[in-house]
Amino acid sequence: MPRGLFITLEGLDGSGKTTQIKRLAAWFEKRGLAPVVTRQPGGTSTGDRIREILLNSSSTGLAPMAEMALMFADRAQTIAEVIQPALDAGKIVLCDRFTDSTEAYQGGGRELGSAKVLDLHRLICGDLQPDLTLLLLPSFDASLARARHRNTRVEAQTGKDESRFEAEQDAFFRRVWQKYREIAAREPERVVLVEGDLGIDEIHDQIVEAVAERLVLVESKKVPQL
Repeated sequence: MPRGLFITLEGLDGSGKTTQIKRLAAWFEKRGLAPVVTRQPGGTSTGDRIREILLNSSSTGLAPMAEMALMFADRAQTIAEVIQPALDAGKIVLCDRFTDSTEAYQGGGRELGSAKVLDLHRLICGDLQPDLTLLLLPSFDASLARARHRNTRVEAQTGKDESRFEAEQDAFFRRVWQKYREIAAREPERVVLVEGDLGIDEIHDQIVEAVAERLVLVESKKVPQL
């Protein structure tokens, strides 16, 4: 059985990832496909406990390397429990964040560098790569404002404190935002950049266009060449 399709969505909090992953899942479902949807950190019972440590504002004094190690512990569990079994079964997997987030936030934001992140990815994740990454990147000012507003709203609605990263200074997020741009420039075949302060429908249209193109490519590879 051919491996399934692995699609990730990336961007700062508030970039619209959660909304767009739901819309993309619905788009697949209308076409008779049932994608497996997951997120990082989280997505498993172990991952949800790790998420609480990583995102809760009470987790003060967490060393950058410890933070990155927890990110990869969560990722390893999600790959083993959710992503790899689904791909092996030929399913479509939609994941809200993957290693690009770690490279952007810990490699860029925490200034650990890309090399450490990519080395750990090869070691811990078996170098599993998405077939397609959709990077939502509004302007920096809009991204930062949305990120801080989103977590304030989520805490008010659910009581969950997931604002630890949003307490960082603007310079941290500037490094994250810039590292995302570097990743997109480095891997243009995998990463589709959805850029600018666009509306929800405009973003969805660009995502669907990119996904449809990738589906055509995948199907063409399944057809024997004469």
